[in-house]
Amino acid sequence: MENSEQTWGITPPISCALPTPAETHSTTLLLEELRRQNTFESATETKKRERVLLDLQRIADEFVKRVAKEKEPQNEVLIRDARGEVFTYGSYCLGVYGPGSDIDTLVTAPRYVTRDDYFKYFPSLLQEMAPKGAVTDLTAVEDAFVPIIKFEYWGISIDLIFSRIATLKQFPPHGQLNLTNNEYLRGLDDRELRSLNGTRVTREILNLVPEQSTFRLALRAIKLWAQRRAIYANIIGFPGGVVWAMMVARVCQLYPKAASSTIVTKFFQIMKSWHWPQPVQLKRMDDGPLNVRVWNPKVYKSDSYHLMPVITPAYPQMCATFNITHSTMTIIQRELERGFDLTTKIRDGKLQWKDLFDKHTFFTADHRYYLAVIATSTTKEAHKIWSGFVESKVRVLVGDLERVSSISIARPFNKGYERVHRVKNDQETEEVQNGSLAYRIQDDDSDDDSKVNKENGVEVKTENAKIENIPQAPSLGSKIYTTTHYVGLELAEGAKSLDLSYQVNTFKNMCAQWEKYQSNLNFLSIQTVKNTNLPDDVFEPGEVKPTRPLKRAAAMKRNASSEVC
Repeated sequence: MENSEQTWGITPPISCALPTPAETHSTTLLLEELRRQNTFESATETKKRERVLLDLQRIADEFVKRVAKEKEPQNEVLIRDARGEVFTYGSYCLGVYGPGSDIDTLVTAPRYVTRDDYFKYFPSLLQEMAPKGAVTDLTAVEDAFVPIIKFEYWGISIDLIFSRIATLKQFPPHGQLNLTNNEYLRGLDDRELRSLNGTRVTREILNLVPEQSTFRLALRAIKLWAQRRAIYANIIGFPGGVVWAMMVARVCQLYPKAASSTIVTKFFQIMKSWHWPQPVQLKRMDDGPLNVRVWNPKVYKSDSYHLMPVITPAYPQMCATFNITHSTMTIIQRELERGFDLTTKIRDGKLQWKDLFDKHTFFTADHRYYLAVIATSTTKEAHKIWSGFVESKVRVLVGDLERVSSISIARPFNKGYERVHRVKNDQETEEVQNGSLAYRIQDDDSDDDSKVNKENGVEVKTENAKIENIPQAPSLGSKIYTTTHYVGLELAEGAKSLDLSYQVNTFKNMCAQWEKYQSNLNFLSIQTVKNTNLPDDVFEPGEVKPTRPLKRAAAMKRNASSEVC
């Protein structure tokens, strides 16, 4: 009996047809291309990940046991059976990780273990119990939105978060704790709820797709496509990994028996025509045990402003795409249209799968004008904090730019460029703060980012915008750290000039009012850059940097030709 209509998703499937031989062959070709694109890691590297997780489980058990000994030293049974449970989430849990991928990891513990205990014991236990030299770059961030310990273990990047389970004083044997049980959310604070959410959402996604292997291969393809097209970065205003996963999962529900190649093709066909802001949902909204907010645009006005809502399937349901702006939505839709055209031609045999994964042209062809948002710090540690904050606010600047009548699109690039510079005096320091790469500690002959001033009838003015009531940063010493985020501008038709001084000053003042901003450590500059003045390091080997039209040279050549005649 066919039960797909009742089983998968909130609507009946569009088709339950089995793959044709041509679709099966196309899936084989897709798999071969993804292997050529190096999206799969070796079996040896995968085994190393598994060993790392086993080590983390061993350390988590010892962590809980030590807390039990400290808090109830007379309770022998509690101490004997004390254990934690390590879960993964994100790409590793979904089974779509590749070379260099990090492992998003969650440590859970019984109710008597607190977050303070986690940060008191776990970092030192990592150093104590891991093999010598295995753990490097250990950083604990207790006051983050989701408190986290970051480190590398045998060269694999680990993001380790924590939550207790307030309803359990003793955990069941390993492998038997099911975090999708809503009862485990009782008694937790907001940070603990956020920590549990990643694993709960990832597990729900896997439970809600008809065929996990089909889903995983299709998701690998969509992730690679989104990364190559520079539309993969939640913090900047594009979908992140979990959003692309939910969108692919929804297509799998609509075609429960299709091959992965068909899912990829149907993904573009369906998502390019999706009736936003109708939400993408994998299941109907759950009721839960908590008095917490769940996504509901009929009740919460702010939820109705979400442009492309994709709703997490685990309670409490939330919109995972609240960061998307009008500009990033426009870019996503353009790319979905492009992807549909390409996959249609691939299906018809006119193109190959490799054509879907061509790299973006953000720097080489897409824009004439850019804003460079340059976060500067005096120390490496200060820069991690400051640049991370500025990155999280770039989407706010994009939103302000979108409201300028002369701007059609403000498109942020999906990653920042980190650079280190060495300077000798205040003048060189100021030059670096304002975009110069002349003192970068690498072989780099790039010219300074320069101001756009009345070129081709369009004037862009931001460089001289001043930030008021903020102390001038003193000399930054011999070494300076910068991270630059680029925002590509598309001007509205007929635009002749563009004064962004107000938007720039507003953004700089907002960042400078952050409670952790320190004028002696941090600096923020926003400069305009023409495409011909972009630094060399944003171009990869084989890419051609835009050049200024050689009008004068062409005219001289014509004149010489006429003289010869």
